[in-house]
Amino acid sequence: MIRLFFVDDHPLILEGLKSLLSLEDNLEIIGESRTGASCLHVLAHHAVDVVLLDTALPDNNGANLCATIKQLYPHIKILALSYSKNDLNISPMLAHGAAGCLIKNADKEELLAAIETVYAGHTFLSSALETVSVKNDKPQPHITKREKEVLSLIANGHTNHEIAEKLFISTDTVDSHRRNLLGKLKARNTAMLIKCAFTNKILTEFSH
Repeated sequence: MIRLFFVDDHPLILEGLKSLLSLEDNLEIIGESRTGASCLHVLAHHAVDVVLLDTALPDNNGANLCATIKQLYPHIKILALSYSKNDLNISPMLAHGAAGCLIKNADKEELLAAIETVYAGHTFLSSALETVSVKNDKPQPHITKREKEVLSLIANGHTNHEIAEKLFISTDTVDSHRRNLLGKLKARNTAMLIKCAFTNKILTEFSH
């Protein structure tokens, strides 16, 4: 059972999320908040697995609240919710620990996939983000062919063990490639690593 909590200041969005997810057997809706302050109050008193968090709230921006939640409750997975693929808050949220981002026009199938993916410890980027183009004048870091293969598999949600099996290498080697990629792209976590890979156009396609 995945315990969900919604944070959004738009009542229609909250009602829509509850309507779409309330009958799912493997999901339990713990509650909802419209502000960052009320969100933190609820999380202090209730066990939650996944928070669906709006990128912008009246009393807090998504990145700051995301950082606070991850600091207080590292086990909670955060899925950013945005109206637009051009939302400037998406990258900061991924950089502050969000496990993925979903555009609010997503259908139920994609919403469920996003929740289950981040709950399982993987990264999820909405299909609408595939075409995001971010201007970047910095020199592109040198990524080897093998590192790009590993990066592509990471982006598609594979574990180190699964990547090792697919590439016929050891899990220690996969872990080494992952550390090298984090260093080269100056990323603090997997979500940020994937975002940086798209920003630098190292990855140009994304499939689930």
